[in-house]
Amino acid sequence: MSVRAKKHLGQHFLKDESIASKIADTLTLEGYDHILEIGPGMGVLTKYLLKKNKNIWVIEIDTESIDYLKSHYLHLTDRIIEGDFLKMDLRKYFGDEPLAITGNFPYNISSQIVFKAIELRDQIPEFTGMFQKEVAQRITAGPGSKIYGILSVLTQAFYDTEYLFTVPPSVFNPPPKVDSGVLRLKRKADYSLPVETSFFFKVVKTAFNQRRKTLRNSLKSLQISDNLKEDAIFALRPEQLSVQQFVKLTKSLAEDGSRSD
Repeated sequence: MSVRAKKHLGQHFLKDESIASKIADTLTLEGYDHILEIGPGMGVLTKYLLKKNKNIWVIEIDTESIDYLKSHYLHLTDRIIEGDFLKMDLRKYFGDEPLAITGNFPYNISSQIVFKAIELRDQIPEFTGMFQKEVAQRITAGPGSKIYGILSVLTQAFYDTEYLFTVPPSVFNPPPKVDSGVLRLKRKADYSLPVETSFFFKVVKTAFNQRRKTLRNSLKSLQISDNLKEDAIFALRPEQLSVQQFVKLTKSLAEDGSRSD
């Protein structure tokens, strides 16, 4: 019995055992007891995760994959969550316990998975897994790069990001048309921001929505005072700012007397 890959779910099943083993080894197992694998499919990665840690949970939306896992991983049955990670309430299963997430992520929702992990950062000290290479590069990109953007800044505000290795299409069934990249995200020791998080998100997103313009123009909708606009930072484009500069910018905007949300 095998599972048919479904295009609408973005499924590309990993078939290379050595790659599965390498992905399992990306988890450091520091600071948490539970691991949640997203989209296990036929359990190629699950098998190696179980060798590392017995507290493995999996979440799968595909009923055919769930049936396969239940028949091939009998000791995992009670820890198979049927559903969508993007709509998942972690506390229902883990309470306040910290956990790591990992997986061979469906290309079509991988960015959304990262944003969900950022939202749940208090509970997720580590996050590893396989992405479309282009998305992996965007997550880890630094200032000055053409691919540095919203995903880069918001992830790096809370996590140290590391591009680990590239995976060719041939190790999947069916093979995707592009390479994949495996990442490790480790939450920063101090991941609190000295500004309101929701406003920081708003500033970053507003700036990059018109990334070719200087901040003086792209942030116009935030009603910046003429006095603050004279700051040299507003002559820069968003991709020129480090995460720390975005935090500083947000602080300045929040303290700007003429600005209103």
